[in-house]
Amino acid sequence: MKQEFHKYIDVILDQHKSFSEIPKHYYSEYNVKRGLRNADGTGVLAGLTGVGEVHGYVLDEGTKAPIEGQLRYRGISIDDIVKNCDKEDRYGFEEVVFLLLFGSLPTRDELDSFSKVLASNRRLPDNFAEDMILKAPSSNIMNKLARSVLALYSYDSQDDPDGIELENLLRQSFELIARFPTLVAYAYAAKKHYYDGTSLVLHNPKPELSIAENFLYMIRANHKYTAIEAKVLDKALMLHAEHGGGNNSAFSIRVLSSSNTDTYSAVAAAIGSLKGPKHGGANQKTLAQMAELEKNIKNWDDDSEVYDYLCKIVRKEAGDGSGLIYGIGHAIYTLSDPRAVILKESARELADEMGKEAEFNLYDAVERIAPKVFEDEKGITAPMPANVDLYSGFIYQMLNIPEELYTPIFAMARIVGWCAHRIEEVMTGGKIIRPAYKNIVKRKEYTPIEER
Repeated sequence: MKQEFHKYIDVILDQHKSFSEIPKHYYSEYNVKRGLRNADGTGVLAGLTGVGEVHGYVLDEGTKAPIEGQLRYRGISIDDIVKNCDKEDRYGFEEVVFLLLFGSLPTRDELDSFSKVLASNRRLPDNFAEDMILKAPSSNIMNKLARSVLALYSYDSQDDPDGIELENLLRQSFELIARFPTLVAYAYAAKKHYYDGTSLVLHNPKPELSIAENFLYMIRANHKYTAIEAKVLDKALMLHAEHGGGNNSAFSIRVLSSSNTDTYSAVAAAIGSLKGPKHGGANQKTLAQMAELEKNIKNWDDDSEVYDYLCKIVRKEAGDGSGLIYGIGHAIYTLSDPRAVILKESARELADEMGKEAEFNLYDAVERIAPKVFEDEKGITAPMPANVDLYSGFIYQMLNIPEELYTPIFAMARIVGWCAHRIEEVMTGGKIIRPAYKNIVKRKEYTPIEER
């Protein structure tokens, strides 16, 4: 049956080769901003938000002027948030959750109470793990996460899954943010057992642990982790929690939320967006490319060797054939990605502790040399900073976190921004998001079937 289907598709495609492809020249001919991008690569202004701000350049008489990148949550620099949490030697992700949902920093008492509320919601509904995860495992954890979120509609704790009142939206947000690490950990355990043949080990979440600590506790069979491991993961969660309303997954949840659909459907759509390798899986591509460099460059300390191999990648003679150096460059940031700057320091700290200084120095060399490669090979003189993906995958690798968990960890963090954007979109009460598409097919007369 499958063979017959493929044969049928091959015949149809041979006769109708270009039915689904729009010629690229039409985009400029009709002045269509493909991908909602302006000609200079900036995003089309499609909405307003008070949740997060990504600031990577200034316009000087219509020209983009590079600046050091800034990421602000509710107006507060993520750099300041991270530095203060480091200074006080405490976990900061729960504070970021409060800030993004409520718009202001919590007092110590508010943070303690809020953290307890989140911790009390970590456990999944009765029989959910058995019925929805273990009985229907998936080889892809993001797929299982999306399906689990949709299933939670039927387990809504207040029997009000469709309600869009503020109190209900916040209650659902608390539950989803608290449960995401548990959903991911259990989906990972099921995948390892049913697809990889390992023993099935499930750890119940512990309310006294931070979100970062709890996740490491749940995914490891021996539930062991170090303080530095948990603090670095906590920092990564803080940095990935929000990135403005224009990123693909945040825009996806705003599009669905503008229709007043339920929270579970909207969040599942955002997960589907993040699952795409152009969005959430970039750090895995970076890791694969770095592994290729480590294998093919004999002397990692020789900048000329690194330069030559990066040139091969850009010329599509090496790498995955895309001509891209993963982890380098960003659509908005020009001189620097603030997330990459912060994570680089964590990567350096971990590398020093784990004897990975040589690997770290190679990452640093790629960051230094790549802009010169793009200038020499492509004539690109604009700044090409390292982005967050250059160091995030390396950090997860040093934390001994399996690669299939990288994008789910991203989702564990970004669910916070998604919920904040959903609440803002619904409470603002705007129109349903509906951009226009121009049809480029000329009008045709219907041909009777006997005359075709």
